Amino acid sequence: MGSYGSVYRGMLQDGMSIAVKIFNLQLEVAFKSFDIECEVMRNIRHRNLIKIISNCSNLDFKALVLEYIPNGSLEKWLYSHNYCLDILQRLNVMIDVASALEYLHHGHTTPIVHCDLKPSNVLFNEDMVAHVADFGIAKLLSEGDRMVQTMTLATIGYMVPVLHRVWNGRNSIYKR
Repeated sequence: MGSYGSVYRGMLQDGMSIAVKIFNLQLEVAFKSFDIECEVMRNIRHRNLIKIISNCSNLDFKALVLEYIPNGSLEKWLYSHNYCLDILQRLNVMIDVASALEYLHHGHTTPIVHCDLKPSNVLFNEDMVAHVADFGIAKLLSEGDRMVQTMTLATIGYMVPVLHRVWNGRNSIYKR
């Protein structure tokens, strides 16, 4: 279960495992989240980003068909007594996530800001390579966009509570 729907594991006829993210259309924000994810995922390809296989959309149903990532989330690996990451694995996670973010910010014609990067949105494949997922509140920045925020664009609890960045159009200011 997520904020805007549920994710199910499935299998295609050829034996490929998939994840199907079904949006709860009772929530108006789910429509926008689906549209944003489709727009963001349409043209991006990187080894550390989750891959979209297809989507299904009509008036009564919206879903994304994604690659299945078998080893769960970073949240599971960090906060469970049954799982443990050694120092080399933790370093590789940081490199994988940084590589994905660098691609999103600089490797595409339109910069993309994820806006919801947290341990539950970092998934591990069978080789423990990290993949960034869930682009439901991502922002695409066009040439003329200024980073002026009037509302919080992140999950509460994953923002540094005493430090935030303000962009005033000319320079960046950090405030306590």
